[in-house]
Amino acid sequence: MKRLLLTAAILSVGITTAMAQTVSPTPELYSQKTLDDLVRVQKAATEGTHAFDFARYMSATIGPRISGSNEAAFAVQYVAGEMRKLGLDVKLQKVMVPHWVRGVETAELTEWHGMPPGSKRNVVVTALGHSVATPASGVTADVVVVNDFAELDRLGRKNIEGKIVLFNYKFDMGLQAAGFGLAAYGQSVAYRTNGASAAAKYGAIASIVRSAGGSQSRLAHTGLMRYQDGIAKIPSGAVTYEDAETIAYLAKLGPVKMHLTLTPQTLPPVESYNVIADLKGSEKPNEYVIVSGHLDSWDLAQGAIDDAAGVAAAYSVPAILKDLGLRPRRTIRFIAWMDEEQGGSGSEAYYAEEKGNIANHFAAIEADLGASHPIGFKFAGKPELQRYFGPLVKVLTPQGATLAQYQAGGVGSDIGPLTRDGVPSFAPFFNEETYFKYHHNAADTFDKIDRREIGEVSSVVAVLAYGLANLEQPLPR
Repeated sequence: MKRLLLTAAILSVGITTAMAQTVSPTPELYSQKTLDDLVRVQKAATEGTHAFDFARYMSATIGPRISGSNEAAFAVQYVAGEMRKLGLDVKLQKVMVPHWVRGVETAELTEWHGMPPGSKRNVVVTALGHSVATPASGVTADVVVVNDFAELDRLGRKNIEGKIVLFNYKFDMGLQAAGFGLAAYGQSVAYRTNGASAAAKYGAIASIVRSAGGSQSRLAHTGLMRYQDGIAKIPSGAVTYEDAETIAYLAKLGPVKMHLTLTPQTLPPVESYNVIADLKGSEKPNEYVIVSGHLDSWDLAQGAIDDAAGVAAAYSVPAILKDLGLRPRRTIRFIAWMDEEQGGSGSEAYYAEEKGNIANHFAAIEADLGASHPIGFKFAGKPELQRYFGPLVKVLTPQGATLAQYQAGGVGSDIGPLTRDGVPSFAPFFNEETYFKYHHNAADTFDKIDRREIGEVSSVVAVLAYGLANLEQPLPR
């Protein structure tokens, strides 16, 4: 995760049955049969194990699914096969994806003020996605610590040239502890994305960043970085919270020298696929409600919460409806997106093919922020969508998913192109206190997924999907 759509215009609303009554009288939104069936869907999702079992296979059996890898290719075929078992119409949509592979990644401090004679200090480092390599033997240089881009600019070329820059911008642990990890991530991720080019502009030979994540377990967080045209490409990596703290302290005492080795490679693009599977609607088969998550992951761990959990929640929707013998009025379209992590070529391919058919995309749902207890859902589009949610939230109330948050800029990166074209968009709404402790690092493993909580995520996605697919009215656009 995440090419994030962060906005300043956010409105949180607790929607209850009483609220729904305040906007009455209104035409019928959901038939009584739909409401009764939604109660069955919610119970099946929270009590069942479809999402849990699917996420476990994706995480523990298949493992890391970085785009272009054998594991990603295997996952495509696995997911397509599971959709066919459910009797859905399956399509593999071709996507050309980046193929970046991680190599050796080591770092150590070789000189610092007050060091014991002959000692060295290991530094935990990981290469950032799309970084170029150092020479195979590595590079050795003084480290310059800067806290933000403004400090880098003040130091200028005379203090930066020939050195390794450490961007020591601190992930806001207070925001994370208050449940706003996404906001903390949004503040810090710019240094991961743009730090290398900013440092190279002043002649730096490498760039490292304090991890854009909330772990304090000496785990480095990877993620995508980007180079700017016309500026030299230099190696770029991330170090842990603890090592950034140590380096910053030592740099205040005197010069610090680091030996850094990163040997990733960028190979030719690889053909891959979005997995698209339709559960055809009974009355309006050419109108689509998308349920989705992204199939690819980073390569340091199993990609469990980012985003096997999201694909699993989306998978559970047709699985539950098949179990219950329910068929939606509109088509529910499952999509496992490829290449969310390294640029979004999957969502771009889908949009390019469907841009003439946007009017028939009734709604889009994306799950891509973990598998913890959801407190409701986010939505993007017209604010007046709120009045359509009262009956759905009543169904979700027993599991504590009672909030709907309006987010003007969008709620998911892969459905972002659809959102920008006016498609009402939705995502589970989480407290983000723990997600960024594991995001993009070696701890993103299946043990972080709780059976009850991923069942609740599955329920939010399924109730939204089936309710919207059976809505008696069009949604405002």
